[in-house]
Amino acid sequence: MRLMVFFDLPVKLRTERRAYAQFRRFLQSEGYDMLQFSVYARLVNGNDDMEKHVKRLCANLPPQGSVRYLQISERQFSNMKMLVGEASFQEKKVNASQLLLF
Repeated sequence: MRLMVFFDLPVKLRTERRAYAQFRRFLQSEGYDMLQFSVYARLVNGNDDMEKHVKRLCANLPPQGSVRYLQISERQFSNMKMLVGEASFQEKKVNASQLLLF
């Protein structure tokens, strides 16, 4: 399963930029990979792990802006099509077929 996080945070004021940076660092420290700007995703191992990471996400939300999450299966994630650009090195390195070993 994958947990995808989408966010749109204000960055006009210094405090807003700080909140943005803290939230982004939190996502990176929790093992989320950036798919695009403001779109991060991480692997989760089952529903219990999903609930744990959603609780951590909710505990570290910024005070303003819009943050959403979506849980999808590996099959759904692997069916995602890239219309413009190329997959990042990280995406090429870990694909869905490799995850079946775990």
